[in-house]
Amino acid sequence: MKTAVWFRKSLIILVSVLTFGLVTPSDLAWLAEADSLKDAKKGLVEEKGSAYLASQKPTELEDEFNREEFLSGILDKAEENAFMKFGDKIKPKIGDEFKMAIFPKVEEAITEMATQFPDEKLQQLTITEQPSAGRAEKIFHIYDSISGKDIIRFHVRQENPPLEGYWFNFHYHTYHDSFATHYDIGKIYWDKNTPPEWTSKRMLS
Repeated sequence: MKTAVWFRKSLIILVSVLTFGLVTPSDLAWLAEADSLKDAKKGLVEEKGSAYLASQKPTELEDEFNREEFLSGILDKAEENAFMKFGDKIKPKIGDEFKMAIFPKVEEAITEMATQFPDEKLQQLTITEQPSAGRAEKIFHIYDSISGKDIIRFHVRQENPPLEGYWFNFHYHTYHDSFATHYDIGKIYWDKNTPPEWTSKRMLS
């Protein structure tokens, strides 16, 4: 920086001598000052440009994937699907027992399943919206939203062993063996009478 100032002063003197005083030092000083201002403005613009570019970068990082919150959402929907499947006729009789004895094992199975997936894969999973009605077994399935393939299926089957009445058998299947293995979760006793169909509603009087 000091060298540049010295060079400019020397240039002013040299030009003044060569032009025999037609260009005065004050004229050259003004030109030098204008040149300095130009450089200063250029630096300021560059500095502002850098600041502008920096401001274009995201000021906030994308929210990080939270496994616990994700699984909590899946479990809430799983419980909702189960009670939706029970309907108004079955839920009052088995709802509490399901919540105390069966659902903790559903939660355990889902949590164990989740450990098999890294975050970027786990967040692709989603849960079906509706359980099946009638006598069909499906409570909910968890599947890959990208490929559409099921990962784990939770079902309930109505059983009627001789002289025992009706039971609800809760179980699940996984994609590891193409859903062939039946993994028991637990049973809830219904009655000796045939249970209503799934998702049945009470008739309004």
